[in-house]
Amino acid sequence: MSQGPRSGLAAVSSALLAMSRHLEVRDVLKTIVASARELLDAEYAALGVPDDHGGFAQFVVDGVSDAQWKAIGPLPRQHGILAAMLHDARPERLADVRKDPRFEGWPAAHPDLADFLGVPIRDGDEVLGTLFLANKLRPAGGHAPCPKPDGGCGFTQEDEDLLDLLAQHAAIALTNARLYERSRELTIAEERSRLAHELHDAVSQKLFSLRLTAQAAAALVDRDPARAKGELHQVAALAAEAVDELRAAVVELRPAALDEDGLIATLRAQTQVLDRAHSARVTFTGTGFRAVPAAQEEALLRVAQEALHNALRHSGAGHVDVSVRRRGCGAVLRVTDDGSGFDPKTVRRAGRHLGLVSMRDRASGVGGSLTVESALGKGTTIEMEVPGG
Repeated sequence: MSQGPRSGLAAVSSALLAMSRHLEVRDVLKTIVASARELLDAEYAALGVPDDHGGFAQFVVDGVSDAQWKAIGPLPRQHGILAAMLHDARPERLADVRKDPRFEGWPAAHPDLADFLGVPIRDGDEVLGTLFLANKLRPAGGHAPCPKPDGGCGFTQEDEDLLDLLAQHAAIALTNARLYERSRELTIAEERSRLAHELHDAVSQKLFSLRLTAQAAAALVDRDPARAKGELHQVAALAAEAVDELRAAVVELRPAALDEDGLIATLRAQTQVLDRAHSARVTFTGTGFRAVPAAQEEALLRVAQEALHNALRHSGAGHVDVSVRRRGCGAVLRVTDDGSGFDPKTVRRAGRHLGLVSMRDRASGVGGSLTVESALGKGTTIEMEVPGG
């Protein structure tokens, strides 16, 4: 690799740091494969994660173009040398994989592989996957031409030791990513369960009232048409309220996608949905915002959703504006509406919390603060500030 001890160590360090930066399993797999291929000067690299049905749940490659990969066809099965590595869980270093008795032919579009190096990725006794390289491009320690006629150099014991070290750290990174995804799935499941209960309580009550009112209207339509007309107006009002409940639930159930898109893009998308779903104008601006810790971004999103819900459901606002801007190392969220407003001092006594307690809890839970400005007939402004990381 034409590297001295210091530059070689730096390359290994960079590869290990790159693997630890990602939390999504797919991103971790891609980084492991790319790092291994670059670090050991291989033409091709791949990592297979087995499923329980004799195939691979995931199979990530590096050095193969998208067109080549599409032409190769379906994911490989666990056979030949790949199966041996998964079942025996030991390194394999071959001068020519095609001459190994366990070799089984590649698909017609598959690149031609010769020298081969593979190691298992293990977490204790569990084999998480198999990482392998093919076609060494340069001999270890230099840029001299490869001595083999077909251009391959062959992997060395030094290469095997280095790939095994990489695999040990890959196991840690992959395990952490899996734990993160499971934790996030549990959080999403809990949130969906909470929303389901709220949806059931709110909408079922509306639908029950709707049914009773419709029955009353049907009973009155012949003997008291005027009262029946009034009951039908009530049916329309109850139906509109039920629709609003469903709209709010649908928006909250939409994936936040904070990890992929970030707070600004997520809030912009949600306000656009609300703008289309409601008669009120809903706008969003993001100014000079820079990322804050994930817990703070989630809290900002949830407070924005709660404030939007209140403004659109209870205030009769014609315009609701959401903004996020940078303040020092942190961020400030503002949700302002031109609706009917309320007296914050009397809300609690009236038993209508409007989610203010929940919003304050979310803000304080991430080291932030929440302020509420409102007055009857003057609209409402909810402001949340977080200090940043």
